[in-house]
Amino acid sequence: MSTESDRQVLNSILNPNLPLGEGVFDPEQEGADVVEENAQVVPQEVKDVELEGMMTAENGNIDGAIQIFTQIIEENKNYASAYNNRAQAYRLKADTNRALGDLEAALRLSGGKGKVAARAFCQRGMINRKFGHDDSAIEDFKAAADLGSAFAKSMLVEMNPYAAMCNAMLKNVFEAMATGSQPQMAMPNVMDSKKSG
Repeated sequence: MSTESDRQVLNSILNPNLPLGEGVFDPEQEGADVVEENAQVVPQEVKDVELEGMMTAENGNIDGAIQIFTQIIEENKNYASAYNNRAQAYRLKADTNRALGDLEAALRLSGGKGKVAARAFCQRGMINRKFGHDDSAIEDFKAAADLGSAFAKSMLVEMNPYAAMCNAMLKNVFEAMATGSQPQMAMPNVMDSKKSG
């Protein structure tokens, strides 16, 4: 088990663009403050099959996972989690249109509330970001953050243009210091790169 300090240090290494202490992922807190509304009562057997689908995907058999999630959906048409998981598998196959269709179904069936909705908003946000639709991505991450997603909160910090500019300036200062040049000289470089970008 890691401490909060350990997670902050690890986060600063893995996410150098985020300010120290911002967007720290805490696995013990992820989803802890998510209000689970519209929670569906699903038989344990269905959850077991769903877990099998997730493990199948983790083992690299994405097509097999899609088949398993499709089987669950055919037998439980209103089970939002299965749509969300199949969307993840479609994303792994770069089948964006099918992934988006399943994410829309997951959001509709969950009523936009609870853990499934938070995960669906995050996935849709990642797709939007991948294709340069940053405004839509920010909307999705805000919705997921409002539902308690720590990942979405970290993405919002990362996508904040002011934080990005500040981090770029700090990076240039540290690089200038490492090479022995004057840190003040690094600051105009940041602004020049912003103007040309």
